[in-house]
Amino acid sequence: MTSYFHRLSETAFAPTEHVGGAWNPDEQHVAPVLGLLAHVIEAEHHARRPEAPLVLARASYDILGVIPMDEFEVAAPRVIRAGRTIELVEATLSHGGRAALTVRAWMLTQNDTSAMAGVTLPPMPERESLPEWAPMDVWPGGAIRSIEARREFIETGRSRCWIRPKHPLLEGEPVSHRARMLGMTDFANGIATRVAPETALYPNIDLTASIFREPAGDWFGLDTSVSFGSDGIGLTESVLSDAAGPVGTSSQTLTVRPR
Repeated sequence: MTSYFHRLSETAFAPTEHVGGAWNPDEQHVAPVLGLLAHVIEAEHHARRPEAPLVLARASYDILGVIPMDEFEVAAPRVIRAGRTIELVEATLSHGGRAALTVRAWMLTQNDTSAMAGVTLPPMPERESLPEWAPMDVWPGGAIRSIEARREFIETGRSRCWIRPKHPLLEGEPVSHRARMLGMTDFANGIATRVAPETALYPNIDLTASIFREPAGDWFGLDTSVSFGSDGIGLTESVLSDAAGPVGTSSQTLTVRPR
């Protein structure tokens, strides 16, 4: 089974056809890339702290430019704020010497808080209760074709969707459920559209996700709302879930440009 990326060296990767973008198939969809950067940070962190690893609690990505369907580099993650129980780690993806995407991840210690655990975020409906959906009917690109989806349309700009990647992120490397889910969160902007992509461009320039427990399984739920302002700025917000319930939230800032 072909993966989303091939590792070429310790820092170099190549995309496969499953990473082709929705706005331009000749550019990479950032969804799989976000998962790859999370994986690189987790792998470096566990190698550096094998006896007392922290977990990725928040990832904040800034999209600095387009990423061609070409080889790229991910520099070794840099510790911004070191600590025994809290660390802030940064990683940068570059193409041709130009930084294209950065992430800052807060890594936190784990404690037993099961006695006080509770969630007030809305749960997703059962996956089998939602109709199958073919996102490739709306969006082009290999990344869109690489997912299975079941979606409930609620109203314009509001949908709930279960998605599952058909391919591993990297061949031959174990990838955490956190990184796998982060590699799916950017699809949220395309499941609850306010207008068709033929009417306007509305790519996101960032994505921030907070995760409060380890996801499980291959299917990830997105309860997504999209808002457009009157001056060209939009916001996509999602509750992230697995089969057991919500696990976090994500937010994407959009630049809205009528065609």
